[in-house]
Amino acid sequence: MNNLQDVSRETRARLEVFAALLLRWNRTVNLIARRDEPDLWSRHIADSLQLAPLIPPGARHGIDLGTGGGFPGLVLAIATDISFELVEADNRKAAFLREAGRATNAQVEVHAIRAEAATLDPAPLITSRALAPLPCLLALSAPILAPGGICLFLKGVAVEAELTAAAAEWHMQLQRVPSQTAPGACILRISDIARVHNARS
Repeated sequence: MNNLQDVSRETRARLEVFAALLLRWNRTVNLIARRDEPDLWSRHIADSLQLAPLIPPGARHGIDLGTGGGFPGLVLAIATDISFELVEADNRKAAFLREAGRATNAQVEVHAIRAEAATLDPAPLITSRALAPLPCLLALSAPILAPGGICLFLKGVAVEAELTAAAAEWHMQLQRVPSQTAPGACILRISDIARVHNARS
């Protein structure tokens, strides 16, 4: 499921319901930049879908931090039928996510709370896109990542600086996957997170 051509007809239909609802809500709630509306499918939906092949077989539950307009957690819930907990601090965006989840019959539970305040049971999969720098994402993810689980983070051109900063505080297993939708961007597939002993807590 690397791109939109790989999704089933049923999944495409559910994503179309999601896209239409997002564009309607975007008139009053800032879910995506107005200038991005014509590129919703390529810039946001396809960007999220490229995580699907990286999800370990058998993962049935995930947590998406800072879901915003639904990326990547709600899109992945639609496309993979994995249940996701969506963490989004903005109450208006959280209301949209609940409505979109109902409209697309996605297996999602929405938490209208800041990621650092969320108390969630550990999950085998944590995803995030454009929420925070990598050191912060690792600090948020470590307590809620189940043993043997992975994180999938969509990152932009500043990824090298973020990796350098994270290495001072965290040990991790890391795989970099080039983005198929944004030149210079990548996906970080991270596991075995542990804080460096002399790093600040």
